[in-house]
Amino acid sequence: MDTSALFSQIFNTVFPLASIVLVAFLYARGRPTDMTVANRLNISVFCPALIFSVMASKDFHIALYSDLIMAATAVVLGSGLLIWPLCKWLKISPKTLVPPMMFNNSGNLGIPLILLAFGESALPIAVVLFLTENLLHFTVGMYLINPKSNFFNVLKMPMVIATILGLVWSFQGWGLAPAVKVSVDMLGQIAIPLMLFALGVRMTSVDFSQWKIGVISGFLCPLSGLIIAVIWQYTVGMSAEYFGYLLVFACLPPAVLNYMVAELYQQEPHKVASIVLIGNLMSLAIIPCVLFYVL
Repeated sequence: MDTSALFSQIFNTVFPLASIVLVAFLYARGRPTDMTVANRLNISVFCPALIFSVMASKDFHIALYSDLIMAATAVVLGSGLLIWPLCKWLKISPKTLVPPMMFNNSGNLGIPLILLAFGESALPIAVVLFLTENLLHFTVGMYLINPKSNFFNVLKMPMVIATILGLVWSFQGWGLAPAVKVSVDMLGQIAIPLMLFALGVRMTSVDFSQWKIGVISGFLCPLSGLIIAVIWQYTVGMSAEYFGYLLVFACLPPAVLNYMVAELYQQEPHKVASIVLIGNLMSLAIIPCVLFYVL
């Protein structure tokens, strides 16, 4: 691929994502928007529908992605291990800094990014990476913030239920009636643009009073993920195709969910908000650089 075509592909990948986020940001700045109900619907209905739609497909076989699941798990957990010793130097609590560095924006940003960069055929991979990060967030991540968390509550989550049902459908080789499949697919298709719109609305609450830790973590988050991804490739190894997906996953900024959890447990939410939102702003410069290498 020549340079002009490569830049064109990167632009065509990043611009649609940035434009939707920008539209949401501008709209919410002009008309304050409460996304609480929309976010709840996305987590409880649309995302589970997307997950089940992909996993219940006859073309989906979870065993094909075992290498990618293990590598993504290593990136998430390894990032935390890399960042933890830096907390003392940065004079910030590990409970504040480590979770946002581990749990990236594989939903709001990761799924549409992989979809636009690699095409519709990459949707199952994007969903698998999102599920891996999300399940780790609601188990390991919740334990880091609150060691008394009840892991059995995770099994009640709609996305986990959809994952289990999807795995059963996949292993059994069952199919869905055409009318049901269309309904589930249509519900799932709402999830991706709504994720991006929600991210744009959330950007209106960027707190620049903690900009220093926000900028530092904006570099640390993708850097730690990429370091672990490269170490994994050179020690364990995986196909070049999967390594490309892993690099895109590794460079993603912190998930917005980190802020919601910090707010819930009052774990310095203002600092976490800056880490998350400034990190997502900085990703607009970092992601194209990684795409340039991968593509």
